[in-house]
Amino acid sequence: MVMGTHIARLVRMPNTTSLIFLALVVFSSSSLTAGDLTETDALVTFKHSFTDPSALNNWNDSTSPCTGAKSNWVGILCDEHGKVIGMQLENMGLSGVVDVESLDALEDLRTLSLMNNNFEGRIPDMKKVSRLQALFLSNNHFSGEIPDDTFEGMNSLRKVFLANNVFNGPIPSSLTTLPRLIILKLEGNEFSGRVPEFIGEALKMVNLANNQLEGPIPRTLSKMAANFFSGNKNLCGPPLKECPKLTRPPPGPPPSSPPTPLPVTIKKSSTGQTIALIVVSIALAVAIAVLIFFLLRRRGESETTEEEAFVEESYKPPSPSVHGARKGPEASPAPNVKKTELMFFRDDVQRFDLQDLLKASAEILGSGNFGASYKAIIGTGEAVVVKNYKQMNHVGKEEFHEHMRRLGKLNHPNLLPLLAYYYRKEEKLLVTNFLVDGSLANHLHANRSSDRPGLDWVTRLNLVKGMIKGLAYLYDELPTLVVPHGHLKSSNVLLDNNYKPILCDYALRSLINQEQAHTMMTAYKSPEYAKSGKINRKTDVWCLGIVILEILTGRFPENYLTPSYNSNMNLATWVNKMVKAKKVNEVFDKEMKGAQSCRGEMMSVLKIGLRCCKEDVDARPELKDVVKDIEELKDGDDYFDDDDDDDDTSSTIGEVNITVPGKKSKMKGDTSSFDR
Repeated sequence: MVMGTHIARLVRMPNTTSLIFLALVVFSSSSLTAGDLTETDALVTFKHSFTDPSALNNWNDSTSPCTGAKSNWVGILCDEHGKVIGMQLENMGLSGVVDVESLDALEDLRTLSLMNNNFEGRIPDMKKVSRLQALFLSNNHFSGEIPDDTFEGMNSLRKVFLANNVFNGPIPSSLTTLPRLIILKLEGNEFSGRVPEFIGEALKMVNLANNQLEGPIPRTLSKMAANFFSGNKNLCGPPLKECPKLTRPPPGPPPSSPPTPLPVTIKKSSTGQTIALIVVSIALAVAIAVLIFFLLRRRGESETTEEEAFVEESYKPPSPSVHGARKGPEASPAPNVKKTELMFFRDDVQRFDLQDLLKASAEILGSGNFGASYKAIIGTGEAVVVKNYKQMNHVGKEEFHEHMRRLGKLNHPNLLPLLAYYYRKEEKLLVTNFLVDGSLANHLHANRSSDRPGLDWVTRLNLVKGMIKGLAYLYDELPTLVVPHGHLKSSNVLLDNNYKPILCDYALRSLINQEQAHTMMTAYKSPEYAKSGKINRKTDVWCLGIVILEILTGRFPENYLTPSYNSNMNLATWVNKMVKAKKVNEVFDKEMKGAQSCRGEMMSVLKIGLRCCKEDVDARPELKDVVKDIEELKDGDDYFDDDDDDDDTSSTIGEVNITVPGKKSKMKGDTSSFDR
């Protein structure tokens, strides 16, 4: 009724004023409609835009998405005030429409990730969620040209991942003018044309590999790694080969100068009313533009301040009065070294700072793929391990803090907990407890002696069970990560003094620089990455299977040493070959004791390991199925039921005669001959 009254009055208003007033009324009306949606309503609406939202079953209006910083809904990230700040809906098989308009009610949304799903068609109109800082759409089936204005006005964007889709046409100009952009990933598409100049001063990485781009690489990108431009046949210039020199134009008269533009004259209006109307319109437009500018600027400053305050509050170290803190003069850091440089997760550990580490007695433990590890004796004699990661240079401070906060909350007997961490742009330190008994790799492959015998069967079985439990916990607690571990191998399984397995170096894939991750992390040595260039949540299962076979056979997996997957050097290939050749007795480690009465368990675990290592990802079990298999492990499940073995009548495993299905196993004398 009120709206109708206002519109009726417009009839009696001058034409120009009417248009302005009508625009303001319509704008305020639409704003109120969008603002009426709660975060719960917005998310439920967003969910129902998908073809099959079954992965988001706990998204319903019976619960709130957030309770403080705790998320109640899968894939939702919350801040301490109970506001939704991120959505990480990765690897969930989602498809359909991405209804970005429904997200307008999420005023604090900063991260949106839909990676590794099945979305198709044109890219959503992302400028409708202009407050985003990170957008991850890689590994879907989005296609077509990206309109030039898709990212217009998204001045907070820092990371844009559009890799491995089917986008074509030119790179949209709105990507090149984002002032805060740090990382842009466009590799694995069909972009064509010239590579445009990028103006952002914060830009650190633009990956354009495997597209159809041509021409010279712009100066602003010339210092980036060459592999960011590989796979484009017609690109040239630094860091690639030089562009061919242009031939000189034929001699002749120089081109004529363009004509000097004539001065523009404005006809004087015959009436003063027209002039007055023009002046008023210009003044009104300028006033509105200035007002919008200051409102946006004030809003941006407010958002930045709130985010920085949240980060500082979340990672503030405990005060010196907390139990376990060091006291006295030793606790005072050297000049210019702040206590906040080392962030601690727990109150029950001894506090120290960076200067204490520099003064501590240290011992080099080794130099792994991502940096050196040191054993340091702190204060009263507590031993900690400090690992220096130099392959995380692309990670921003806020992203690193947020990820460390997630890892610091993890608590499981089969995970090595983080004690503290240190962030600097050039290097990152992670601090953990020191475990005296070393790694599983050392116990399996180091020289044997009378005081250091090989691991017996019971110990090895408990190692397998503990690893599976630790990995399952990571899958439950980090559901948005494609590979919750990502670097599972025997050297990253530590043992305590009771031979309990402790997983380390987990959940770091999102922090590691891309080129180092692809060449060094175990997940990228999997068959699926070799075939498709992608990893998935079953990739960790493949890594688990290799370690299981390593535990059973005592053989060092050669795939650890290869830059990529090689089926000829795959431990599972060797085991399968021995099984098919009826030489199962030669598979198990000859130094494994106590196996005489455990024939069924050994064979069952071997079968679990081989299923985990299936090259076909679809034939490989989910981790939850592996957990179920190991929990239901029974003695007597001692045969292989593969089609290739249907005609097998018997095969020997050490002291045990293994029979075909339906026949009982009989004990036999030791006839094993191990060829390692």
